[in-house]
Amino acid sequence: MKVKDKVVVVTGASSGIGRATALAFAAEGASVVLAARREGVLKEVAEECEATGGRALVVPTDVTDEQAVRELARLAAERFGRIDVWVNCAAVTVFGPFSDVPLEDFRRVMDVNVMGYVHGARAALPYLRAQGAGVLVNVASIVGVVAQPYTHAYTMSKFAVRALGASLRQELALEGAKKIDVCTVMPATIDTPLFEHAANYTGRKPVAMPPVYTPQRVAKAIVKVVRSPRREVVVGPAGRAMVRQAKKAPGRTERAMATQVDRTHLSRRKRAADTHGNLHEPIPGPGAVTGGWHGGRKTAVRRIAVAATLAGAAVGARRLLTTR
Repeated sequence: MKVKDKVVVVTGASSGIGRATALAFAAEGASVVLAARREGVLKEVAEECEATGGRALVVPTDVTDEQAVRELARLAAERFGRIDVWVNCAAVTVFGPFSDVPLEDFRRVMDVNVMGYVHGARAALPYLRAQGAGVLVNVASIVGVVAQPYTHAYTMSKFAVRALGASLRQELALEGAKKIDVCTVMPATIDTPLFEHAANYTGRKPVAMPPVYTPQRVAKAIVKVVRSPRREVVVGPAGRAMVRQAKKAPGRTERAMATQVDRTHLSRRKRAADTHGNLHEPIPGPGAVTGGWHGGRKTAVRRIAVAATLAGAAVGARRLLTTR
């Protein structure tokens, strides 16, 4: 699919990967429909998109509200005549020991990250089916392949997103809808405000777990997968290495992930008070593409260190497998 002049709906467009994705499509000449909870921030994103040459429509939307998401699709089609691409990108997270996370926060993460994507798919697919073509992109995570401790709801949601994509692909194939694609994009750690906005009950400040990649890298992958659809795409070499290792030695990979999260995802020096983060209400202030985690600048050095760790794990895994 050519991107120029296409109509692209992006949820979670006020910050992070969603905002970077909207800007990337606008720069390619697409018309972008921006959805998130904060109207004022979306208007800023719209100005940025239009400055690059694209057209933009702002539709304040809480993706947990099914009717609001249906209205988002209706307004997009009404303004631009169709919907060619729908990117489900809105996401929230909570850190905490399993028994300490309030159930209301647990449910909210699942509601945004899973039901928000369900609402998006149910709103978009009737338009794609009517046209006989289009692309639905679901942004998941490598933790949808390799689980993490302390982010149970987020991890569960990303496994569910992968399952949703696989099930929809099968259903569309049985329908004979050959020109409708469902693609799942799985980033590694990305430099976004997600960690600052997270709910947290660990007593430790969440930080981006290295290596950290830029949101623009994910946005580029999303544009690429729309041009040439693939079932699943992992963004970031460290993420791809982790996914490969999970297939070869799942137990060892789980242990390695647990250790890395404890050592590098939750600060041992910075304490943090319990907070609901942005789960139930948006965080005040301007949105941003990045979270200040230096994605791109420190990634190269950290990538070498992670590669060495993974290589060591691979050697151990081979030895373990040969003794079985």
